[in-house]
Amino acid sequence: MATQQGMCRNCGALVIFNDRDENCECVFCHCVFPSSEAIALLENSEGHEFKNETFEKQDGGKHYYATPVAPDIVSKAVERDKISKQNSKDSLKIQPSEFEVSPNDVKAPVKYVIALIAALVLVVGVVIAIALPMYNFRSKLSAAVRSDIDSVFTDICEVDTTDDEDGNCAYSVYGRNCQNLKVQTPDEIKREEAQQIFDRYCGLRNSMGSFSSDKTEDVTVEIYTPTNIFKVTSSGVELSE
Repeated sequence: MATQQGMCRNCGALVIFNDRDENCECVFCHCVFPSSEAIALLENSEGHEFKNETFEKQDGGKHYYATPVAPDIVSKAVERDKISKQNSKDSLKIQPSEFEVSPNDVKAPVKYVIALIAALVLVVGVVIAIALPMYNFRSKLSAAVRSDIDSVFTDICEVDTTDDEDGNCAYSVYGRNCQNLKVQTPDEIKREEAQQIFDRYCGLRNSMGSFSSDKTEDVTVEIYTPTNIFKVTSSGVELSE
């Protein structure tokens, strides 16, 4: 006995039935009709009118196919799966005594510990030896530049160079070689005046830091006015509003 598929002549649903059944029943609309007609409709339903009528479920006969399932099949399968997984875990367990590690196994020899500490001290010493002179140079250069910063703005614009209670003022000098200057002024200035401030700052920085006279390619001066922002580099003046 085998199953066969067809199409319901009433609603068009898929119908499954035994190949020995003369008639078949649709499980959706309960229409009972010849099995041969269901097979023919599944192969070609063009031109057929599906009426979608309502039928009462037929008593005394079952014209669609269903495979009975024993209630214990699923439970047995689940139980077999549990046993299989447990066996797999047991086979992978490692006895603690097989790979037991004692503190003596991971203890490093004293000479290696001493060598490691010496290497770390050497690295720290090298870093300090390189960084400390750079820090001292920058600190001295920054102090020297700040001491004469008023000369950069004289007769061009007003800049408050005095520190407030928090140590803030209207300008900022920063960078490894004090190559950056930011300025805020309440005055409006022109492009050529912004260029003049840049040239004066480069001259002041070079004289304080013993730079070469043409050491201006890394200098950036930003000037903030009430309406404009000037950014001046060795390439020229950029203006944004």
